[in-house]
Amino acid sequence: KQAFDNIRVRDVVSWTALIIGYSEYGQGEKALEYFDQMQAEGVSPNAITFMASLKACGGIQTTSKGRDIHAEIERQGLLERNLVLANTLIDMYAKCGCLTIAHQVFEKLYVRDVVSWTSMIAGYYEYGYSGEALSFFEQMHYEGIVPNVVTLVCCLKACGNLGAMNKGEEIYLEILRRGLLEEDQTLGNMVISMYSKCGSLTRAREVFDKLQVRSA
Repeated sequence: KQAFDNIRVRDVVSWTALIIGYSEYGQGEKALEYFDQMQAEGVSPNAITFMASLKACGGIQTTSKGRDIHAEIERQGLLERNLVLANTLIDMYAKCGCLTIAHQVFEKLYVRDVVSWTSMIAGYYEYGYSGEALSFFEQMHYEGIVPNVVTLVCCLKACGNLGAMNKGEEIYLEILRRGLLEEDQTLGNMVISMYSKCGSLTRAREVFDKLQVRSA
């Protein structure tokens, strides 16, 4: 901020760097203050500015500001040509619990990548809709999108919540097939947790014994 204050002419890059910094370090209110100040001084945000500001909205769960930013993004026609920005918008609404709006934005996308799907799955899981989260996971598979580690972790948690051991077993087999158990300790922990919540302590112990690294 001191360096920023010493700049005589502040362009969109200067403002965006400051907004990103505050957003990334958990000071969403400050990030949004600078977003408003930037526009008040006549500097127009770019796609990266919008993304940082949407992340700030999701972090502090301010739907009203998020809607305002969404409207501006729509007005500029940015969603149609920037999937990363669209994904950030979906993630913001999902984190704020506005799952219907997140779904509406998701449905409008011409192209959906693993981040688009994972944002929906994580949002529905976090707000207690584990069944819906797994439905998105099924549809994602149907459309040929390969889940990443975050997707798999969310779905294992959903399986544990529902006691859906058969689905959890399918996900575990996919993890084994892709060799992910050795690469990511979190996945191993989540598989153990899923089996434990489903009441299969024997299977949980089998997975535990396979782990090369065991955390506390």
